[in-house]
Amino acid sequence: MDPNQIQAPVENYANPKTCLFHVLFKGAALAFYILSALFFNSFVIIFVVTVLLAALDFWVVKNVSGRILVGLRWWNEINDLGESVWKFESLDQESLARMNKKDSWLFWWTLYLAAAAWFILGVFSLIRFQADYLLVVGVCLSLNVANIIGFTKCKKDAKKQFQQFASQTIASRFQSTVQSAFTLV
Repeated sequence: MDPNQIQAPVENYANPKTCLFHVLFKGAALAFYILSALFFNSFVIIFVVTVLLAALDFWVVKNVSGRILVGLRWWNEINDLGESVWKFESLDQESLARMNKKDSWLFWWTLYLAAAAWFILGVFSLIRFQADYLLVVGVCLSLNVANIIGFTKCKKDAKKQFQQFASQTIASRFQSTVQSAFTLV
């Protein structure tokens, strides 16, 4: 090996167990739905198990892997006026900048790929005129899209908060510099 050729260290997953479960529940729901026709004749079993796996995936992504892999968390509340209010949490910008890139990449790509897979399965159900299976796909796609919307809004909110913090910091520094310049004169 030539000592002049320095290879950059390969970045590994910082949270391999979280990544595994993030992918596992998505894959389990999709695999069960696709393969269930081979093993079960009962639509009820297919519906219940597939939706249960999709709900577990929704919960794991929303409450565990989103927080650990990308440092984001969201939820929705109903205020006193009966209006739906989105709430967002994110790590500070310094911590977000230190997040593992592979973990983040896996999180976002599997989030979008799972939704695309459910959409394609929905198209197949529509083409085959299987309204009952379209219902299963609709529920699973809705759970995936809810996470996509929640985390996308959360990511945008985190960027907006950082920009506000940066502009406030710059403005206060400028103001203190101007004030100190005038006090010297």
